[in-house]
Amino acid sequence: MENKEPAKPSQKNNPLHGITLEQILTYLIETKGWEYLGEQVNINCFQSNPTLKSSLTFLRKTPWARTKVELLYLYVKRKNKDS
Repeated sequence: MENKEPAKPSQKNNPLHGITLEQILTYLIETKGWEYLGEQVNINCFQSNPTLKSSLTFLRKTPWARTKVELLYLYVKRKNKDS
């Protein structure tokens, strides 16, 4: 019997592989805080009465905002690694 499923692309070059959005957001909150997030990513869920739950809900429904948060996470991780 042949396996008719297409081969899944390798994720070895994806730095976000295996990291959940909740882990990303939690790391950013713990290391930088809500104020920094609100300055870097100009969205209300970071600026007005922010909570983890409301932010996750918004980011899961809004691809452009999620992309900005993921890029910010990679930037902060890289910067922390260098220092």
